[in-house]
Amino acid sequence: MDFGTVNLGVTVIKGRRSVRKYKDQPLPEKAVDDALVSAHMAPTARNAQPWLFGVVESKETLAKISEITTDGMFIKDAQVCFAIFGEKDQKFYVEDCSAAATQLMLALWAHGVGSCWVAGNNMDYAEEIRVLMGVPEEYGLVALIPAGYPEEMTIPDKKDLDDVVFHENWGSQKK
Repeated sequence: MDFGTVNLGVTVIKGRRSVRKYKDQPLPEKAVDDALVSAHMAPTARNAQPWLFGVVESKETLAKISEITTDGMFIKDAQVCFAIFGEKDQKFYVEDCSAAATQLMLALWAHGVGSCWVAGNNMDYAEEIRVLMGVPEEYGLVALIPAGYPEEMTIPDKKDLDDVVFHENWGSQKK
Protein backbone atom coordinates (compact mmCIF):
# COMPACT_ATOMS: atom_id res chain seq x y z
CA MET A 1 0.00 0.00 0.00
CA ASP A 2 1.22 3.48 -0.88
CA PHE A 3 0.76 5.53 2.30
CA GLY A 4 1.34 8.73 0.33
CA THR A 5 -1.87 7.97 -1.53
CA VAL A 6 -3.69 7.30 1.74
CA ASN A 7 -2.58 10.70 3.07
CA LEU A 8 -3.73 12.34 -0.15
CA GLY A 9 -7.12 10.66 0.26
CA VAL A 10 -7.48 11.99 3.80
CA THR A 11 -6.49 15.46 2.60
CA VAL A 12 -9.17 15.35 -0.10
CA ILE A 13 -11.79 14.17 2.40
CA LYS A 14 -10.91 16.84 4.95
CA GLY A 15 -10.86 19.60 2.31
CA ARG A 16 -14.15 18.94 0.54
CA ARG A 17 -16.85 21.52 1.20
CA SER A 18 -20.22 22.28 -0.32
CA VAL A 19 -19.80 24.81 -3.11
CA ARG A 20 -22.76 26.81 -4.40
CA LYS A 21 -20.97 29.50 -6.46
CA TYR A 22 -19.10 28.40 -9.55
CA LYS A 23 -16.74 30.02 -12.02
CA ASP A 24 -17.80 30.08 -15.65
CA GLN A 25 -14.94 27.77 -16.56
CA PRO A 26 -15.32 24.43 -18.37
CA LEU A 27 -14.33 21.27 -16.56
CA PRO A 28 -11.84 18.84 -18.04
CA GLU A 29 -13.40 15.65 -19.33
CA LYS A 30 -10.96 13.74 -17.08
CA ALA A 31 -12.54 15.21 -13.92
CA VAL A 32 -16.04 14.20 -15.04
CA ASP A 33 -14.87 10.74 -16.11
CA ASP A 34 -12.95 10.14 -12.87
CA ALA A 35 -16.01 11.21 -10.85
CA LEU A 36 -18.25 8.77 -12.72
CA VAL A 37 -15.77 5.90 -12.38
CA SER A 38 -15.45 6.62 -8.66
CA ALA A 39 -19.23 6.67 -8.20
CA HIS A 40 -19.55 3.44 -10.15
CA MET A 41 -16.97 1.77 -7.89
CA ALA A 42 -18.84 2.66 -4.67
CA PRO A 43 -19.73 -0.10 -2.21
CA THR A 44 -23.20 -1.51 -2.64
CA ALA A 45 -25.32 -3.96 -0.64
CA ARG A 46 -25.26 -7.43 -2.18
CA ASN A 47 -23.41 -5.87 -5.15
CA ALA A 48 -26.80 -4.71 -6.47
CA GLN A 49 -25.33 -1.60 -8.15
CA PRO A 50 -28.87 -0.13 -8.38
CA TRP A 51 -27.83 3.18 -9.86
CA LEU A 52 -28.03 5.30 -12.97
CA PHE A 53 -25.83 8.38 -13.29
CA GLY A 54 -27.17 11.21 -15.43
CA VAL A 55 -24.76 13.90 -16.60
CA VAL A 56 -26.30 17.28 -17.45
CA GLU A 57 -24.10 19.89 -19.13
CA SER A 58 -26.53 21.87 -21.27
CA LYS A 59 -27.21 25.33 -19.79
CA GLU A 60 -30.86 24.97 -20.81
CA THR A 61 -31.36 21.74 -18.87
CA LEU A 62 -29.32 23.01 -15.91
CA ALA A 63 -31.66 26.04 -15.78
CA LYS A 64 -34.76 23.80 -15.92
CA ILE A 65 -33.47 21.61 -13.08
CA SER A 66 -32.62 24.75 -11.09
CA GLU A 67 -36.19 26.04 -11.51
CA ILE A 68 -37.77 22.71 -10.52
CA THR A 69 -35.83 22.21 -7.28
CA THR A 70 -36.71 24.01 -4.06
CA ASP A 71 -33.15 24.62 -2.83
CA GLY A 72 -31.02 24.20 -5.94
CA MET A 73 -31.28 27.59 -7.63
CA PHE A 74 -27.49 27.63 -8.01
CA ILE A 75 -27.58 24.52 -10.25
CA LYS A 76 -28.04 26.81 -13.27
CA ASP A 77 -24.56 28.24 -12.67
CA ALA A 78 -22.79 24.87 -12.45
CA GLN A 79 -20.75 23.47 -15.33
CA VAL A 80 -22.31 20.06 -14.84
CA CYS A 81 -24.94 18.42 -12.67
CA PHE A 82 -24.88 14.73 -11.91
CA ALA A 83 -28.27 13.18 -11.23
CA ILE A 84 -28.11 9.94 -9.29
CA PHE A 85 -31.07 7.62 -9.59
CA GLY A 86 -31.64 4.31 -7.82
CA GLU A 87 -33.71 1.25 -8.63
CA LYS A 88 -36.62 1.61 -6.23
CA ASP A 89 -37.22 -2.14 -5.86
CA GLN A 90 -33.73 -2.62 -4.41
CA LYS A 91 -33.92 -2.54 -0.60
CA PHE A 92 -30.79 -0.42 -0.05
CA TYR A 93 -30.86 1.80 -3.15
CA VAL A 94 -30.80 5.03 -1.12
CA GLU A 95 -27.76 3.93 0.88
CA ASP A 96 -25.98 2.56 -2.20
CA CYS A 97 -26.62 5.70 -4.26
CA SER A 98 -25.59 7.89 -1.31
CA ALA A 99 -22.25 6.06 -1.15
CA ALA A 100 -21.85 6.62 -4.90
CA ALA A 101 -22.69 10.33 -4.54
CA THR A 102 -20.09 10.74 -1.82
CA GLN A 103 -17.38 9.06 -3.88
CA LEU A 104 -18.35 11.17 -6.90
CA MET A 105 -17.98 14.40 -4.89
CA LEU A 106 -14.63 13.34 -3.43
CA ALA A 107 -13.30 12.45 -6.89
CA LEU A 108 -14.39 15.86 -8.17
CA TRP A 109 -12.63 17.60 -5.28
CA ALA A 110 -9.45 15.65 -6.01
CA HIS A 111 -9.49 17.61 -9.32
CA GLY A 112 -10.22 20.91 -7.52
CA VAL A 113 -13.86 20.81 -8.65
CA GLY A 114 -16.41 21.85 -6.05
CA SER A 115 -19.85 20.32 -5.67
CA CYS A 116 -22.89 20.36 -3.44
CA TRP A 117 -25.38 17.64 -2.57
CA VAL A 118 -28.94 18.66 -3.44
CA ALA A 119 -31.51 16.29 -2.01
CA GLY A 120 -33.55 14.16 -4.36
CA ASN A 121 -34.97 11.28 -2.38
CA ASN A 122 -38.48 11.99 -1.04
CA MET A 123 -38.49 15.51 -2.51
CA ASP A 124 -41.64 16.78 -4.21
CA TYR A 125 -39.68 17.60 -7.37
CA ALA A 126 -37.99 14.17 -7.72
CA GLU A 127 -40.58 12.81 -10.13
CA GLU A 128 -40.48 15.92 -12.31
CA ILE A 129 -36.68 15.63 -12.59
CA ARG A 130 -37.01 11.93 -13.47
CA VAL A 131 -39.51 12.73 -16.23
CA LEU A 132 -37.42 15.68 -17.51
CA MET A 133 -34.42 13.38 -17.85
CA GLY A 134 -36.40 10.50 -19.40
CA VAL A 135 -35.39 8.02 -16.70
CA PRO A 136 -37.56 4.86 -16.45
CA GLU A 137 -40.23 4.80 -13.70
CA GLU A 138 -38.51 2.06 -11.71
CA TYR A 139 -35.80 4.55 -10.72
CA GLY A 140 -36.08 7.28 -8.11
CA LEU A 141 -33.96 10.39 -7.79
CA VAL A 142 -31.58 10.13 -4.83
CA ALA A 143 -29.35 13.18 -5.35
CA LEU A 144 -28.40 16.01 -7.64
CA ILE A 145 -24.72 16.96 -7.54
CA PRO A 146 -24.00 20.27 -9.33
CA ALA A 147 -20.30 20.91 -9.83
CA GLY A 148 -17.81 23.46 -11.08
CA TYR A 149 -14.66 25.29 -10.10
CA PRO A 150 -15.39 27.22 -6.91
CA GLU A 151 -15.91 30.95 -7.29
CA GLU A 152 -16.53 31.22 -3.61
CA MET A 153 -16.34 28.70 -0.82
CA THR A 154 -17.41 28.96 2.77
CA ILE A 155 -15.72 26.88 5.42
CA PRO A 156 -18.22 26.13 8.18
CA ASP A 157 -17.09 25.28 11.67
CA LYS A 158 -17.27 21.60 12.55
CA LYS A 159 -18.08 20.25 15.97
CA ASP A 160 -15.13 18.96 17.97
CA LEU A 161 -14.52 15.28 17.34
CA ASP A 162 -14.85 14.58 21.08
CA ASP A 163 -18.41 15.95 20.92
CA VAL A 164 -19.57 13.45 18.29
CA VAL A 165 -17.65 10.26 19.09
CA PHE A 166 -18.30 7.69 21.79
CA HIS A 167 -16.89 4.24 22.38
CA GLU A 168 -19.01 1.17 23.10
CA ASN A 169 -21.83 2.92 24.99
CA TRP A 170 -23.06 6.52 24.93
CA GLY A 171 -23.20 6.59 28.73
CA SER A 172 -19.47 5.98 28.92
CA GLN A 173 -18.66 9.13 26.98
CA LYS A 174 -16.09 11.36 28.67
CA LYS A 175 -17.52 14.52 30.20
